[in-house]
Amino acid sequence: MFAGLPELGISNGEDLKETLTNCTEPLKAIDQFQMENGILLPTLQSALPFLDLHGTPRLEFHQSVFDELREKLMERVATIAEGKDEDRYVKLEELLEKSFPLVKMLSIQPVVMQVLKHLPKVPEKKLKMVMADKELYKVCAVEVKRQIWQDNQALFGDEVSPLLKQYIVEKEAALFSSDLSILHNFFSPSPKARRQGEVVLKLTQMIGKNVKLYDMVLQFLRTLFLRTRNVHYCTLRAELLMSLHDLDISEICSVDPCHKFTWCLDACIREKFVDGKRARELQGFLDGVKKGQEQVLGDLSMILCDPFACNTLVLSIMRNLQELLSQDALPRDSPDLMLLLRMLSLGQGAWDMIDSQVFKEPRLDLEVVTRFLPAMMSVVVDDHTFTAENKLPGEEKSSLSYPTTLPDAFSRYLQENRVACEMGLYYVLHIAKLRNKNALQRLLPALVESYNDMAFGDIFLHLLTGHLTLLSDEFGSEDFCSVVFDGFLLTSFSSKENVHRHALRMMLHLHHKVLPSCRETLMKTLEPPKQSSEPVKELYTQLTEKLDAQKKSPPPPDEAPSLDLGLHPVTVPSAASTPATPL
Repeated sequence: MFAGLPELGISNGEDLKETLTNCTEPLKAIDQFQMENGILLPTLQSALPFLDLHGTPRLEFHQSVFDELREKLMERVATIAEGKDEDRYVKLEELLEKSFPLVKMLSIQPVVMQVLKHLPKVPEKKLKMVMADKELYKVCAVEVKRQIWQDNQALFGDEVSPLLKQYIVEKEAALFSSDLSILHNFFSPSPKARRQGEVVLKLTQMIGKNVKLYDMVLQFLRTLFLRTRNVHYCTLRAELLMSLHDLDISEICSVDPCHKFTWCLDACIREKFVDGKRARELQGFLDGVKKGQEQVLGDLSMILCDPFACNTLVLSIMRNLQELLSQDALPRDSPDLMLLLRMLSLGQGAWDMIDSQVFKEPRLDLEVVTRFLPAMMSVVVDDHTFTAENKLPGEEKSSLSYPTTLPDAFSRYLQENRVACEMGLYYVLHIAKLRNKNALQRLLPALVESYNDMAFGDIFLHLLTGHLTLLSDEFGSEDFCSVVFDGFLLTSFSSKENVHRHALRMMLHLHHKVLPSCRETLMKTLEPPKQSSEPVKELYTQLTEKLDAQKKSPPPPDEAPSLDLGLHPVTVPSAASTPATPL
């Protein structure tokens, strides 16, 4: 408890024990020990008996004085460190030398830690002693730990690793949320709100202004992204940089070549749209990558691979196509569209680029623009034609039935090209948002075979299940249930547990709308096998309990979903040229 006192020439309990052992008059020896080791203030000696008269123990008195002096000393340390004196750190180092032997003494330890905290460069010997002692390492300030971490990547990795795991768990929990809604989904929180998350704030504090630690975290994120292909690490890479930007940490922001690009893209994500001005800014950053600095493309691609960035780019592409339709213009003639596709392509190719270490922008397959997009537009035209036919007077109607097949180019590019597939998936979401049942029944089965099974990824399924709540009444139809479940979700639920979970999430939300005969079949089909994970079993149990409760009491009438989808106003062409399913 009093380790280190003898080194400073101060007597401790062992000295008192020795004195009492060897003395002939113990009371005199105790008086002498108190005189030599008490507070060296002559006027105090005559006042101490008054405390005795009041029944105040000497220990209590000395402890209160000690606590007061310790607080004053800690305040003084902070004042010296914040001052302008050139020799302020010399003073602190001298104080450290005197106090460090007492670092294990719990009552003095806060003073030593305060001195360590305010030294920009703690002597290496002292750092090693703190690092070697688990208790000291645990209680030292983050400012001291930063100095330890910057030369000990493995130790820093041990500290950061649980936070990165926590971040991924939180993102996946959001994707499997029990709430199904088109208005409040994974992409609803603003970038600023996301940066207030516990993990981002902790990492930002751990890094401080230390460029070396920031680089280490980025390297951890790249490595984990390569190892797992988990795109949430790309989100964290962007959030971390923007969190440091929010705090004006210029020491890091000024040396990260992605800072201004990320800042501009962050503004677009906030608006969920890339406008013309910001598009030109982003293009300027991409075009400005100089020869010999191509490695920055790896980081830029990772930032564009962030699902929030990807979501913004594809929504902007959809809006751009809508405007091109209204102007009877071709996709290939729109520079803004071509830039959005370029950025989407760069983001989609992030893993390949970092894995191969070939830092070169992937070439966009022009047939995506000349073949795939026209094929997608033809689906819109088919829908418009069918709707227009149905509005004609009876004698003018033809026997035209709604098309069930899709253009070969649409299906082929959905399977072979990831940029086309991403656009195709968002087009399906757009169709669901418009509550276009016919087009949805035509498109959903085509998603069974998509590039790299993107249609069965958690982000798309999270969004699709939310969008399908707008068509909840259609689940009373056998045809619609068949397309959604048999034609799409159930084609892979047995081999992909995440699909099983999303199907159960949707059933949990819409079970009372599903046709009873279909519901019974689905309950048998979706029953989890023994080897299923706990979340799947738990969802199925919740669903069973809800159905049992429903049998006992009828469900309350549903509230009509809000129609405010937060969409930007767009130019609407005349009725003669407008497809019934605008993009």
